[in-house]
Amino acid sequence: MSAEQPLIADLFEVDKRLTLKPVVDFNTYLRNVFGDGPCRCHRCLEGNADESGYNHRHSFALDGRTLHRRFANSAASDVLQYLKKAWLSYAKNELITVGTLDLDTVKAFTDSELHPRLLALLAASGLARESEGQWQLQVLAD
Repeated sequence: MSAEQPLIADLFEVDKRLTLKPVVDFNTYLRNVFGDGPCRCHRCLEGNADESGYNHRHSFALDGRTLHRRFANSAASDVLQYLKKAWLSYAKNELITVGTLDLDTVKAFTDSELHPRLLALLAASGLARESEGQWQLQVLAD
């Protein structure tokens, strides 16, 4: 029986890295970076919400409802700042900010219900783009 106890305990043990402040902050950021309803920016209101000419989307169908990106805190540099801190805290090494993003690691420290928001934000902010099944981080201009 004593040999089974550690095995059972491992099944219910939560990864303590998920409770570190930068990881919690990243998940909170993903929850709050979208607002309720379609985008109400000047361009969307003038263009009747036709986003076909935009480089990055403004409105999204996520979690079974329409949400919009909050531009004031969702620039690529903002997303990268939160991502880098959470990555360092969770993975214990620096995030390589150019090239292929290890999305499995990012998803490991992102709450599962936030995965659709994560993917939408990576693309909408311009921080990353999907190419041939891989997410590529983009070089940010200074």
